[in-house]
Amino acid sequence: MEVYPRLRALREDNDLTQAQLAAVLSMSQTGYSKYETGENDIPTRILVKLAEYYHTSVDYLLGVTDRREPYPTARRNRNERSV
Repeated sequence: MEVYPRLRALREDNDLTQAQLAAVLSMSQTGYSKYETGENDIPTRILVKLAEYYHTSVDYLLGVTDRREPYPTARRNRNERSV
């Protein structure tokens, strides 16, 4: 059973192969495949890239919510420092 079924579903819904998506993420197809199957945990930076690419939220990718819409972007106070 796939640990992250939404990753595969979103990829297939967008008519992408694992190799194509891996290229978007600058990684190997094998490395990406291990994310879909849950063999490897997905690093936060990859989750964020995938959420941005698919215009959704990390919570949706992980199955925490069924809402596909991305969360509103946080507005920074102009006195806050960028990290």
